[in-house]
Amino acid sequence: MRVTGTGHASMRIDTPAGSILCDPWVNPAYFASWFPFPDNSLLDWATLGQVDYLYVSHLHRDHFDAKHLRDFVSKDATVLLPEFPTSEMEDEFRGLGFTKFLKAPNEQVVELPGGLKIMIQALTSPTDGPIGDSSLWVEYDGVRLLNQNDARPTDLSVFAELGHVHAHMLQFSGAIWYPMVYELPQAAKTAFGKQKRDRQFDRTWRYIDDLKADHVFPIAGPPCFLDDELWQFNDIFGDEGNIFPDQSVFLAEYAKVGGTNGIVLLPGSVAEITTEGATTTHPQPVEEFFANKVAHLEEMRERKRGVIEAEKASWRHPEVDVLGEMKRRIEPLLDESIYLAKGVGGPVRFDLVGYDGSEVESIVVDFPGKEVRSYADEKVRYRFRTERALIEHLLHIGEVDWVNSLFLSCRFSAARIGQYNEFVYAFFKCLSEERLQYAEGWYDEHERAVDAEDITLDGWVVQRRCPHLKADLSRFGIVDGDQLTCQLHGWKFDLASGRCLTSVGHKIRAHRADAETPAPAGEAAI
Repeated sequence: MRVTGTGHASMRIDTPAGSILCDPWVNPAYFASWFPFPDNSLLDWATLGQVDYLYVSHLHRDHFDAKHLRDFVSKDATVLLPEFPTSEMEDEFRGLGFTKFLKAPNEQVVELPGGLKIMIQALTSPTDGPIGDSSLWVEYDGVRLLNQNDARPTDLSVFAELGHVHAHMLQFSGAIWYPMVYELPQAAKTAFGKQKRDRQFDRTWRYIDDLKADHVFPIAGPPCFLDDELWQFNDIFGDEGNIFPDQSVFLAEYAKVGGTNGIVLLPGSVAEITTEGATTTHPQPVEEFFANKVAHLEEMRERKRGVIEAEKASWRHPEVDVLGEMKRRIEPLLDESIYLAKGVGGPVRFDLVGYDGSEVESIVVDFPGKEVRSYADEKVRYRFRTERALIEHLLHIGEVDWVNSLFLSCRFSAARIGQYNEFVYAFFKCLSEERLQYAEGWYDEHERAVDAEDITLDGWVVQRRCPHLKADLSRFGIVDGDQLTCQLHGWKFDLASGRCLTSVGHKIRAHRADAETPAPAGEAAI
């Protein structure tokens, strides 16, 4: 099995039975904020795009690059579709001219012509990607590969049960706006960023240990930030709180925990993988490339400056009545929302900075009141500040996912009173009837579900599944005194009270192992 690195989460897998191109991303994403690093735009995409199969893990724009898919990937390729809850991905592909699809049943091995086998695991929580994320398992002639990319499954046993994996590709770096955009003192940002950076690596080590593959390939990050306004987000300033470490940092950190089987793929690197080992060739020495990272970034910044300026020129739409359009689009969804609206629990304020950089219009999305209106000087728990032009653009194009556009762009600042609230971001990625109804149904189903199984961790009896996204706490749970951390997403719980310390809601069931089991709610202990 031959794997060619094509940048970020992208790779081309070649076997005698066919080729698969995965997640090709080349063009800037999220309001021209994110670019692939190392740069992959100079690869021979006309050749790389001539493949038998195409797999895109999810609709995040650093994975689903519509322009590149339209212009460079063969329309004769069969698209391997994860079993997602909505038809959006297939609809997007059809709009780009693709007509051949294989809808892979979730977690079922499918044998393709010539003996090539694949299995796709689809994750379908509203917080997984833009309504869904996935991983691809591939086998040919006894060689097995898992392309986990960004996905965060609760366990990898479904893949391990299919046989020993020889190549494991997975994310290790950040792909979020936290904590950089929050209006906090720099010392607090650094502390929170360091915590997140450590959690990212801890999660990665856990996945690597679970699968025990022969070779580990760090992929799906980090992006680089070439706009002067965002340049500080690149991990080139010695900031221990930067959440975007690169592949060379991965190798160094992996070595600290005993990891010796890591392989970096630069764009154009080729790994020949067999059951006996892996041989890799690179377009230039990996160590030398990362030693000159700043120079590479500065060269990219100058080369892409015109691209960024052209994108910025397209954002302003002064003809858009922002308040009126937000009312028209969002109020019907507020009327239908039960779980998300209740979860947000209060008004969310958007401060929109005008073209001159000084005038500010404040608009409130009032979840309890089910309306969008002008700000009336009331106290709000959640506030976002961004350029009016960005919201104009979102409304102009009818964007249904403000997370997969505005928030991931990092072109905003945020403030909140109290804990993180996942429902705020879940709602703003569900600005369509189809997405909202799916998310409401998912939360309804999980609200009613009872997790009856308990486990014992360091003197505490706790429910086995994390209240957040059902991670197995027997594997991801770490107890420190009276506090439990789920390492899959870093959520924390106070075991004495059951209270979630990370977000609103999500109470955990727990008691000390040497204490009497508490009675169910509403019943007296006997």
